Amino acid sequence: MANGCQIRKQDETYFITLTVVNWIDVFTRRIYRDIVVENLRYCQKNKGLEIFAFVIMTNHIHLIVRCQNGNLSSVIRDFKSYTAKRVLETISECAESRREWMLKMFAMSASRNKRNEKYQFWKQDNHPELLYSSRFIDEKVNYIHENPVKAGFVSNAEDYEYSSARWFAGKDCVLEVSNL
Repeated sequence: MANGCQIRKQDETYFITLTVVNWIDVFTRRIYRDIVVENLRYCQKNKGLEIFAFVIMTNHIHLIVRCQNGNLSSVIRDFKSYTAKRVLETISECAESRREWMLKMFAMSASRNKRNEKYQFWKQDNHPELLYSSRFIDEKVNYIHENPVKAGFVSNAEDYEYSSARWFAGKDCVLEVSNL
């Protein structure tokens, strides 16, 4: 990985940030956020991904996760690959007003990286942080839940639809969340 941060303990709980290249605001549209949710559900059901906290912002996602099968890196890799393909297909096929600009930006990012063929959607690094104490976990959960508040999207964290803050507040949530 470019920044040297890796998931070294594959069966432990991590705080992970997945960021769209060039901080492109893709997830401003529900259709793209729902692709993320659908794929996270798939990973929960079929790949053993446990999600303890999450938020989907306009250009990045924060997760607190662990993998029951002890191969978190592979699950994250597969999640990013599938999500990128689906979002890029959707951008190309739907009435996206920013289509040409977005695809040009994703193509420019791909041209700077030998691993990509046509487009690069996600930054390669995930900034994984091993969660080693209750205090650190609480700090990261709070950070995740306050992200939409600090961005000015909502006044109360539990009002943001694409966040586990809803689950923590006893409200309906777009994803199933596990207890830490």
